[in-house]
Parts: sequence; C-alpha cells; structure tokens
Amino acid sequence: MSGLSTTDTPADSVATNPSQPSITSSSITDASRREPASTTTGTAELAGQSVNALTGHEQEKLETAKKLVINALRFVPDFPIPGINFIDILPIFQNPVAFESLLEVLVLLIRERFSDQIPDVIVGLEARGFLFGPTLALRLNRPFVPVRKKGKMPGACRTVEYKKEYGKDEFQVQLDAIKPGQTCLIVDDIIATGGTAAAAGQLVELSDAKVMGYLFMIEITNLKGKALLGDKPFITLVEHDEEE
Repeated sequence: MSGLSTTDTPADSVATNPSQPSITSSSITDASRREPASTTTGTAELAGQSVNALTGHEQEKLETAKKLVINALRFVPDFPIPGINFIDILPIFQNPVAFESLLEVLVLLIRERFSDQIPDVIVGLEARGFLFGPTLALRLNRPFVPVRKKGKMPGACRTVEYKKEYGKDEFQVQLDAIKPGQTCLIVDDIIATGGTAAAAGQLVELSDAKVMGYLFMIEITNLKGKALLGDKPFITLVEHDEEE
C-alpha cells in the first residue's frame, strides 16, 4: 500500500433530530482524523447492501435498525474548525435503544457478508472505533484488539506510518495482541480517505494474520477511501456523498 512504512518498535426508541430533518450537510468529513474537504452539499443515505442471506424478519429488523441509527446521527456545523460539518455519532450511545439497534444491525451485516464465518478478532481504530468495537466483539464472543497512535500503549509494538492529506502519522498494535493465522475484522466509525484503515490492515498482515474485512458505520463515498483497502470485503451501514 503506497504511503505506508512499517517498523517493530518497543513503545512505552429514537426520535429524528429536529436540527437535521433531512440528514443533509455541507463539507462532511471524518472529523476524528481527516482533513477538511471543500464545501459542498451532501446527503446521508442507508447503504444499499444485499441482505438476501437473511430471513424476511431479519431484513425487517435490519432496515428498522438502520433508520434508528441514521436518525440518531447529529451534524454539528463549524466543528472542529469553520467549514466542517462534524458527523456526531455520540447520540447513538446516549440512547440504549439506538445503541442496541446499532449492535443488532452490525451483527446481522457481518452474518450476511460472511455467513457462518466469524472473525477471530475484532480490531478497532482509535478513537471512535473503541466506542462500539469492544461491545461488538463481546456480542460475537471474540477478543478486541485496539490500534492506537504511536506512544499510547506499553510494551513492544508494531508500527505503521501512513500519509494524511497534510503530513503523516503512525499507528501501533501491541506485538502479541494478534496471533499468527487469526482472521481479523477491522472496525471504525467512518471511512473517508481510507489511510487509517489501510494502516490497520497492514498491521494485521505484519502480525502474520489475515484481514477478513472492514466494517464502518459511515462511508464518505466521494472520497473513495475504499480504493485503498484492495479487494477485501467491506461492510458499511450508512453512505454519505458530499457532492450530492
């Protein structure tokens, strides 16, 4: 993957939000990590993935849960800087019904995509991947492994450097966290340019493990971050296009 370099280093019931009746926004980005995009008008939509492997009842639950989750999203204008309309997922976790719906739909989407194959490990990206990744792992009866910025975890770590729009950063995973041969599902809240997810994927591969796929709550489709992830299976709950 271009733009990446690696080292092994020792490291020290939901109501629609009245402020966004149509879930539309301007200049949406993954404000957890990515840089501002040019100001455009955008729309968030439910991802149109096939659910043919699910029963009719499960499909109905899936669509209901999707709507609950998207209604709980909140757009905050001019945060963290002017011109950014921040996608706030935190209201989901403030409402037990919305949070339960989120977990239910993610489990259904995983089962729809992978059938009876359950990943050996859920790998969550700092920081908002930590909000639902551990609970999703518990629901699947699987371990959770965090991927964090360099210097935030003790012990020996694998390190990947990746490029951002302006500059670079480094991700790490503890050396013994992912075992050789394990299958890993990488999860995060939003995929925009795809750099952080690609870096996490390389950390998995450096651990002699396998990237089973990627799962995101929201995809910013016009930024085409999916292209950095190769041909790995890709699950997303909500699609957002800044240019529509």
